[in-house]
Amino acid sequence: MKFVDQATIRVEAGNGGDGCLSFRREKFIPKGGPDGGDGGDGGSIYLIVDEGLNTLVDFRHNRLYRAKNGQPGMGRDRFGKNADNLHVKVPIGTLVYDDETNELIGDLLTKNEKLLVAQGGFHGLGNARFKSSINRSPRKTTKGTSGEVRNLKLELQVLADVGLLGMPNTGKSSLLRAVSEATPKIADYPFTTMYPSLGVVKVDNEESFVIADIPGLIEGAADGVGLGTEFLKHLGRTNLLLHLVDMCQDKEDVYDDIERIEVELRRYDKSLSDKDKWLILNKSDLLSNELIDELSEYLLSKLGGTTKIFIISALTGSGCKELIYAIYNWISETEKI
Repeated sequence: MKFVDQATIRVEAGNGGDGCLSFRREKFIPKGGPDGGDGGDGGSIYLIVDEGLNTLVDFRHNRLYRAKNGQPGMGRDRFGKNADNLHVKVPIGTLVYDDETNELIGDLLTKNEKLLVAQGGFHGLGNARFKSSINRSPRKTTKGTSGEVRNLKLELQVLADVGLLGMPNTGKSSLLRAVSEATPKIADYPFTTMYPSLGVVKVDNEESFVIADIPGLIEGAADGVGLGTEFLKHLGRTNLLLHLVDMCQDKEDVYDDIERIEVELRRYDKSLSDKDKWLILNKSDLLSNELIDELSEYLLSKLGGTTKIFIISALTGSGCKELIYAIYNWISETEKI
């Protein structure tokens, strides 16, 4: 199964129009000079960032993008029309690779940014271009050059301030629904979330941050088990990681879940493990205060007293507001550094 953050497409720029071989022929002018015009340039293909997109899913259905050819030149010194360039919309954060050489062509990070991925062919020259004092009737023309053809690999790394990670069914999608206007699919079975979901969390009328719900990880994710490597790479551009844990299990099992995720992060990319990370204990509505306090103390003793722990219920919203403001304050302080 191909994950939607990757897509392979073929781009074919338009060919340049051929130059025209023509001589002026009018009444009383039987031997007019050359009047063949140049052809038009072929259309080039550009990728352009569209902030309204956040996945590459559209490229699963349309994999071929072809620009039009330039128009051939015509007699009476008429030039062929240049073909329009083709603009293909992609989400912000798209990495573009040459599929054959794996060379990175571009990294699209800003609104309306454009990247030329296939150059259109250059126009051919008509015979009027070759007229000279010693050659008044040239029969020479040139053909338009071929447009560039490439196979591209597109890869999208989710751009978000905060990334949610954890085992399947810990409530990541529920938390995203609770704190933003995103509506990810929610169900009580593993891998409900198959694609990363983005949500904009509004702190007030003018301030907000972006949070990404990454599909649940399992043991062996760093080796690709359960599409693990496809999921893990989305955490690379987040600034803060929220590690969600289902607290409705034995405290030893809670700790084991935390450690298993940490192991996968370190194995995939140590820089992910070194990112700022907060522990979010979810489903507090199902436990008594005594059990919650006991679990918190146990985890602090195992993980160290400096670990930031938040107790929430994504279902009821308990603790979510405090978490939002803590995240916003952390982002504000980090941006000042």
